[in-house]
Amino acid sequence: MIRMPSLYLSHGAPPLADDPVWPEQLAAWSADLPRPTAILMVSAHWEEAPLTVGATTTVPLFYDFSGFPEHYYRVRYAAPGAPELAERVRKLLRTPQTPVHQDETRGLDHGAYVPLVEMFPEADVPVLQISMPTLDPNELMLIGRKLAPLRDEGVLIVGSGFFTHNLRALSTSGRVTSAMAEFDDWGKRALEAHDLDALLDFEHKAPAGRLAHPRTEHFAPLFVTLGAGADDLESQRTVIDGFWLGMAKRSIQLG
Repeated sequence: MIRMPSLYLSHGAPPLADDPVWPEQLAAWSADLPRPTAILMVSAHWEEAPLTVGATTTVPLFYDFSGFPEHYYRVRYAAPGAPELAERVRKLLRTPQTPVHQDETRGLDHGAYVPLVEMFPEADVPVLQISMPTLDPNELMLIGRKLAPLRDEGVLIVGSGFFTHNLRALSTSGRVTSAMAEFDDWGKRALEAHDLDALLDFEHKAPAGRLAHPRTEHFAPLFVTLGAGADDLESQRTVIDGFWLGMAKRSIQLG
């Protein structure tokens, strides 16, 4: 079985589907990937401890946003559940000190389904979403390392966030503030240098770190990706870059 890569993507918001460029970039990315047996999603929009496994039979969508036009609430993505993957996740992560919970009512939030609609539009690959039990980069990287064996079983591990995320810097005109640009450039160089120490301490090492991420939940999935792809750091590459509404949409692949 072909070893799957580990991805971190910037997922945008529901209007991503209307962008003239980004959906095509996501579709082209998935077209270059081996076909996964299943997809494991870690989204910025589900924080819950202990780590929790989402729906594994019928997988609903969780419209975790408000104030958008009605058609964004009519999007459907009827992907199969992944009960076997859920059991593997439990075996890899569960210890007497760290239980793994199950929530069969928790569907895919927009950090999961918005990019999946563009990347796997047939919705024919089983999908499982798990929560982030912490925002601590070191702990998330350890979770990624523990999940890494799934890559050899055909599972595509996806951390879904946003490379910069400060709603006060959103710009419908596309204006990019210096803070967003500086953080994106720093992150690009840190990734290219495989400087994990700097990335793990990004709040202190990055220029404008606290402006780019007033709260760190959208950068946090990157560390699951880096942990799962730790053996392939030399292969790290940016697949999508640039900005959307003033936010950096840098998205990377390892392996």
